[in-house]
Amino acid sequence: MIRDRVEMAFDPEGTVLPLDLIYPLKKLTAAIKQSARYRRIVSSIQEIGIIEPLVVFPQNGRTKGYILLDGTIRYEVLKEIGKTEAFCLVATEDEAYTYNHKVNQVTPIQEHFMILRAIENGVSEERIATTLNVDVSNIRSKRDLLKGVCPEAVNLLKDRRASAGALKELSKAKPMRQIEMAELMIASGNLGTSYAKCLIAATSEDQLADKVVAKAKEILSPDEIARMEREMDNLSKDFRQIEETHGRNVLNLVTVVAYLRKLLENRGVVRFLSKNHADMLGEFQKIVESTSLADSE
Repeated sequence: MIRDRVEMAFDPEGTVLPLDLIYPLKKLTAAIKQSARYRRIVSSIQEIGIIEPLVVFPQNGRTKGYILLDGTIRYEVLKEIGKTEAFCLVATEDEAYTYNHKVNQVTPIQEHFMILRAIENGVSEERIATTLNVDVSNIRSKRDLLKGVCPEAVNLLKDRRASAGALKELSKAKPMRQIEMAELMIASGNLGTSYAKCLIAATSEDQLADKVVAKAKEILSPDEIARMEREMDNLSKDFRQIEETHGRNVLNLVTVVAYLRKLLENRGVVRFLSKNHADMLGEFQKIVESTSLADSE
């Protein structure tokens, strides 16, 4: 029978509980307590308090004890700074998987817009830096992350973890080329700075931002620029050709691996190959055991 609605996994009202009645499932190592992430959470809680409540579940056999399902670091930080109680969500099921694994990380572009919104609402850059335990220059860098990047490219990459360096490289191209670069980065699954630099290097002069062209002319001679453009144009054509055939080739290889695996499960075939074509049998086994092909299936 299909239920008409999904039941909530915790009491939405929440409750304030003494920390002494909450029992963590694990202890934090010294390395975690010395990490930048831990110190950032300390600064955030000291500055603005707990944003994400602890999640607990009533412990069996105890009338006033709770197992900590989510929020071990926050729990340890609260104890470290001298707090004795915390607001908690009380779960209705004893399971920690959802809270600890079903998490959507904030992308650099989303972080940029969050910082802009905070500044627009009157929060100073210095307070944001203090809350996140980073230098104020780091906040200013994230504030200016999308300078020179067209809205269409931003929209393509907003939910992806494109590096700050890659976004900076995008700003060196004109809008149409930025969109092309964003699409290539998504198609290749490579959102890193190095790949973005390669795409910029493969960009013709007429598709680069004027300031980038002017700077390049100061460093390189016209002949060197022309030679680089020809080489990068050829490289770009080769990449597009490989991109067009890659999916089909992988599909063919996966089909071949599946067939060879079934073939090698037949003892008679293996016995025949080992007696008459041992070298071929060895190659078949290497293909079947290939990690990269197995991952593609």
